[in-house]
Amino acid sequence: MNRKLVLIFAAVFLTTLIAVFIIKKGNLTLKKTSKVVSLSALSAQAQELKKKGELLNAKIAYQKLINEFPNSQEIVNWQKKIENLNIKLLFSSVITPGSILYDIKPGDTLTKIAKKFKTTPELIMKSNNLTNDKIMPGRKIKVWNTPFSIVVDKSQNTLILKTEEEIIKTYIVSTGTNNSTPVGNFKIINKLPEPTWFKAGVVIPGDSPNNILGSRWLGFDLSGYGIHGTVDPQSLGKQVTQGCVRMSNSEVEELYTIVPTGTEVTIID
Repeated sequence: MNRKLVLIFAAVFLTTLIAVFIIKKGNLTLKKTSKVVSLSALSAQAQELKKKGELLNAKIAYQKLINEFPNSQEIVNWQKKIENLNIKLLFSSVITPGSILYDIKPGDTLTKIAKKFKTTPELIMKSNNLTNDKIMPGRKIKVWNTPFSIVVDKSQNTLILKTEEEIIKTYIVSTGTNNSTPVGNFKIINKLPEPTWFKAGVVIPGDSPNNILGSRWLGFDLSGYGIHGTVDPQSLGKQVTQGCVRMSNSEVEELYTIVPTGTEVTIID
């Protein structure tokens, strides 16, 4: 009789263990399925928000995807979408963290406003859809009032535009051959559109196809070095320059619009 009871108890115990295992496995499958559905739903939501022009909410949705699904194969794609949205938001009239709504006062000019808030007249014009520099007192305009900074990584040939700790955009650049791009902390002290290139006593104008400086120059407080455009976009992503940081013309023009003189540049190996 005792032997019978032992066998019965053993059978009941084994059945219970199997049932618990099946339930737990079912719960895990349910959680996994639920997570996949959430990723899909959130991704669709982000795309729909972007399509509707709700750029800030779309950015928040993509950031949520990165935070909640850090191991997804889509994470690089999501980050690129956030960076593209960052530039669109920066160049739009949408007030975002880092910007303010400013009341234009009598005597104001774009240059004065830009100097006051340490931004650029070009960015004020771009973000307010102004076709010229004429402004009227009493009008409200968007003004960016948070400092930008730049980090150039020579090992990756990338230039990262940041504001505080947020990455605004990552650009592919070229740096110096034989490690000739200097490492350290610098500042942009001058900006030139269509810069003239002085080569061995020869003056090459900014609009010349032989001018390797491209369409823009942002000079460092280290003579002869800076960030500029290129007439050879195929060279981007390589260490081929004489020490400067080289970008595509369209991207250096974008950067030129965004960052004012005084912007800090950190170059690392």
